[in-house]
This record gives sequence, C-alpha cells and structure tokens, in this order.
Amino acid sequence: MSQSGTANVRVRVSSRLQESLSGYLFSLPAVLCLVIFMIIPIIGALALLFTEYPALEPPKWIGLANLTHLFSDNRLWTCYSNSVLITVGAVAGNNVIGLLLAMGVKRSIGKVLQYIFRTVYFFPVMTTTASLAMVWHFILTRDRGIMNWLLAQLGIAPISFLSDPQWAIRSVIMYDVWKSCGYLMVLYLAGLQSIPDTLYEAAKIDGASRWQLVRHITLPLITPTAFFCLIISSIGAFQIFDNAYVLTSGGPGDASRTIAMYIYEVGFKAFEFGYAATISLSLLIILVTLTLIQFWAGRKWVYYD
Repeated sequence: MSQSGTANVRVRVSSRLQESLSGYLFSLPAVLCLVIFMIIPIIGALALLFTEYPALEPPKWIGLANLTHLFSDNRLWTCYSNSVLITVGAVAGNNVIGLLLAMGVKRSIGKVLQYIFRTVYFFPVMTTTASLAMVWHFILTRDRGIMNWLLAQLGIAPISFLSDPQWAIRSVIMYDVWKSCGYLMVLYLAGLQSIPDTLYEAAKIDGASRWQLVRHITLPLITPTAFFCLIISSIGAFQIFDNAYVLTSGGPGDASRTIAMYIYEVGFKAFEFGYAATISLSLLIILVTLTLIQFWAGRKWVYYD
C-alpha cells in the first residue's frame, strides 16, 4: 500500500475514534447519573435486604425476616392496592384526555392559537406538585372549598373529597390527571403531527367520514406514541407520592396511602431501613414486570410501519 493510502486509512480511523470518543463523552454524564442514582442505590438496597438497620445502630443480619414480614404485612398490600387503583385511573385519564386535547389542539386554527393552548395545558406540568396540591386541597375542602360551593349552587349536597375513604383516592386521581395530562398532550401532539396529511386527503377523496379517518388512520399510526405514553404514565402513577401526601396525607386511615408513601414512612419515620429497602425492591420488581408485560403486549397492537 502506498504512503498516501496508508495516510488516508489513518485519517479515517482517527476520525472514527474522535467520533466515538465524542459520543462517549456526551453520554458520560447520563451514565454517571444512572450509576449514582440508580445502580448504587439498588446495590445498597440489596445489601440491606437481609438486615435490620435502625437509624442509630449498625445493620444486623436477620436472614429472611424482612421477606417474611413483607408477605404478612397487611398495610403493605393495602398500599399496593391503592397504588394499583391510582395507576389504572391516572393512566386511563391521562392518556384519553391527553390524546383528545392533542387532537383538539391540532385542529385549532392558526399556529398562535396552538401555541397558546399548548402553553396553557402544559403549565401545570412545569409547576411544582406540592404547591399545586395545596391549591387543590383548598379547592376540595368540604367547608370552604370552591368545588363544594359550586355543587351547592347546583343543589347538590357537599362531598367530603379529602376525608371520605371512597372520594380520597378519587381526588388523588383527579389531581394527577389534571396536572399530568398536559405532558402527554404534548407527546401525542408530536405523534399526530408526524402523520402525513396526504393520508387524510386520500381518504377524504375516497369518501371517508371523520370517524373513519380517526379509526383507520389516526389511531393505528399514533400507537407508537401511545405505547410510550402508557409506559411512562404507568411507571409514574405507580410511584405517586407528593400528590397523595399533600392532598390527603394517605388518609382517612390508609384509604389513599400509596406504596411510595409507605416506603417513606417505614424508612424515615419508623427508621426501619432494612424493611424499607425490601419494599423498595419489591416495587422495582413489580415495575420491571409491568413494563415487560407492556412490551410483550405492545407487539400485538403497536404499528411501526
């Protein structure tokens, strides 16, 4: 090989190494965050799984006692059932309302109006959860709440949104849907805007109705976005903490206490760090299993073509 050919090969190899190095450097902060805030805590939780670890004493090996306690803890399973109910309600509400809002915003006239709608619906997402939950706490209060005042104007008896066991968990779901649907709206809007207009135009020429356009074009082509939204909304709803903590404090009793709240109380109020780590790992296993099931089911209804 000539010297010029060798030089060209060296230049190509050098440029590829530089590109690879640049990619590694750009991904390094994300990898460090993953290791520091995910991998290391999981390893630490695994180390605490078989220990009793009060706050002011060194960990003590107790074998499988934490796992035995896990399966016999009635409060734990109450909190898990509450989290499941919240997840089902929040995921359904966020995705349905988010998609409907996205379809409405996409049909609005003018870019300026679309920008205004996106800003208004996305504003709760940018605001801190605790501050908005305090506002909702005032709105839903039985005696001085705006919601019960509106119901009174309609001749409806006041409802104890925050102190009634049946309404407490519904209030948490309503608040989460109101706060989070704007985020999913933005994602669905991006998915809708990626659908070529030529498909709609061709279908209209063939005489398709508005419902047929939605059923045969919009819904099938939006499934990749819907799949992503279902996964992130499911994981987020199952880990709800601040919504329920500020609105109802988990009450009345344990009626709206979520699994994230229970982990916090076991770890940082009862100072049972070993048992709290055990519950955290059980939550991790459930979330991973739920995600894998969603990926398996997604192969049957998600269209990428």
